[in-house]
Amino acid sequence: MNEKQKNTRVIAYYLPQFHPIPQNDEWWGKGFTEWTNTAKAKPLYKGHYQPHVPADLGFYDLRVPETREAQADMAREYGIEGFCYWHYWFGGNRLLERPFDEVLASRKPDFPFCLAWANQTWTGIWHGTPNRTLIEQTYPGIEDYKNHFYMLLKAFSDDRYITVDGKPLFSIYWPVGLPDCNQITDLWRELALNAGLKGLYLVGESKDPNWIPQDHGFDAAITLNFSKLRYGNSWHHPLHRLKMKYHNLLNLPRIYNYEELLKVKSPNLPSDVEAFPTIMPNWDNTPRSGKNGIVLQGSTPELFRLNIQQKFAKVADRPLEHRIVFAKSWNEWAEGNHLEPDMKYGMQYLEVLRDEIFK
Repeated sequence: MNEKQKNTRVIAYYLPQFHPIPQNDEWWGKGFTEWTNTAKAKPLYKGHYQPHVPADLGFYDLRVPETREAQADMAREYGIEGFCYWHYWFGGNRLLERPFDEVLASRKPDFPFCLAWANQTWTGIWHGTPNRTLIEQTYPGIEDYKNHFYMLLKAFSDDRYITVDGKPLFSIYWPVGLPDCNQITDLWRELALNAGLKGLYLVGESKDPNWIPQDHGFDAAITLNFSKLRYGNSWHHPLHRLKMKYHNLLNLPRIYNYEELLKVKSPNLPSDVEAFPTIMPNWDNTPRSGKNGIVLQGSTPELFRLNIQQKFAKVADRPLEHRIVFAKSWNEWAEGNHLEPDMKYGMQYLEVLRDEIFK
């Protein structure tokens, strides 16, 4: 399809945890990947859609180049601009880096990408033990920040890297977790200019409606209505607490109706703050967390269409360069959060997304 026909730049988060690594072998057992929890999931109540079984792409291994090519071909066909690969950096230690490193080195697939730093401590949440620390997210200081930047520089310099105003787009999952936020962002921009780049376009996920990106060295915020649904004022409402008590007695996860997500208002940020909204096809992390999980019940492709239309409308009056919406996610299967086709809906979620992108 003609790229010029797109009305919105949709960037899909991409999880690389579909291949074994030594650390996961040690923590969870030989051969652990995201499929381990996905495949063993069971319904926890009547009408609970589990397990999610992949269709066209199957139970893939991201060490296989043909798999990565097939994913990119599919995403391209349905109008997605590129993947935002989750990137893990723990004071110089990287995890799950192999799929992206091979994409970078081989120059295949020829499909746009950017990176998002998942800067949070890894716990045992994947197996329902959130108090178990596996690897801690640390911020050792200036030398580590420099080393981190220079590791990223090869990606930033790749002509496939997604840019805004010519600047590589780099996302940080938890910007408020950075101890020296402005120091880091100032340093990275300086290093980018020194390396011959036009700078960096830094975005941070905003779970707090009062978080203003410019005050912390960022160019824009990524907003996620689901965060407000999970952590907003309704969480403390007496009726909500009563509902949670009822769920706990019945050994149920927290259940929300997908239509509730459509009613949640986006943060009321000042007009000069650029915010990129997020579309979400579904959510159900009970394969990871069991009864401690959260379920968006009742998602359908047509309700997802409404979600897309809401979020596209929020950026419609911007120049196309800044008309960006993030899709959460391309392939987070153990969170029931994927655009990749499953056995129940096939391509339907991708089809409505393509309809709206090329409308």
